[in-house]
Amino acid sequence: MRKSNSKIRSRSIYWSMALVLTFSVLTTVAGSRPARPAMAGITVVNNSGLEVRHLYLSAVDQDNWGDDQLNNSSIASGASFTLSGVCSEGSIKVIAEDQNGCFFYKTVSCSADSTWTIASDATPDCGNN
Repeated sequence: MRKSNSKIRSRSIYWSMALVLTFSVLTTVAGSRPARPAMAGITVVNNSGLEVRHLYLSAVDQDNWGDDQLNNSSIASGASFTLSGVCSEGSIKVIAEDQNGCFFYKTVSCSADSTWTIASDATPDCGNN
């Protein structure tokens, strides 16, 4: 009987060591993954005196805008709207369209949350250039 107890102990030690080794490898692999960059948010403060009816995002070097971020709402004059977690690296272009169909543009950094205030003296782009 001693031999079989010894075999059982040997197998038990083998499996215990295998489990510890597997756990160590998995912990090391999981810990070595690069951290995901934090997703920055953008707050748009509308002090333009006009209602902002649409808000778009685009890569800085492109004119292909994404979907309207306001989802059928608007930003009244004196109000603000926050987009959470919209970018993580580089910069992003934010485009606001007012009640007259004119546009305000701003490039913001994605390194941290930012605020874009559309000032009362801002001149919108109405395509009259």
